[in-house]
Amino acid sequence: MTDERTAQAQIARWGDMVWRLALARTRHIQDSEDVFQEVFARFFRHEEELESDQHRKAWLIRCTLNCTNTLLSARWRTNLPLEEAVTQCMAPEDRQVYSAVLALPQKYRTAIHLHYYEGYTVDEIAALTGARAGTVKSWLSRGREKLAAELKGDD
Repeated sequence: MTDERTAQAQIARWGDMVWRLALARTRHIQDSEDVFQEVFARFFRHEEELESDQHRKAWLIRCTLNCTNTLLSARWRTNLPLEEAVTQCMAPEDRQVYSAVLALPQKYRTAIHLHYYEGYTVDEIAALTGARAGTVKSWLSRGREKLAAELKGDD
C-alpha cells in the first residue's frame, strides 16, 4: 500500500501529464479533474505491478485514455465550451494554438497532444491507442492540416 508521502510524490511527478491529457480529450476542467482522480485511484491499486517509470507513464496514459473514453461515451455527456478550460490552464500566448488543438476531432486532438505535448513517437501513440502506426500518421497529418487552416483563418 502506498503511504501518503509516496502518493504525493507520484502525483507531483505524473499528475500534470494525466490532467493535461484528460483536458485535451474532455475539453472541460471539471471532467478532467474527475478523470484525474479516477486514474490515480486505479494507479495506487496497481502501482506494485508497474516495473519502471516508462511502464508507469504508459500505464497512466492508457488509463487516462480509457477513463476519458468512458466519460465521453456517457449518455448524459454534452459538449461544453472550450474557453473555460483554455483560459485557466494556458499562458496567454499559447491559448490560440491550444484552443485550436482542443477544437480538433478527438482522434486528431489525442494524437497531436500525445506527439507534441507529451513527446511520444508515432509507434508509441499507436501502441497506446491501439491504432496502427499508419493510422496515427494519418491523424497527425490531418490534425496538422486542420490546425494550419484554423490558425490561418481558412474555412
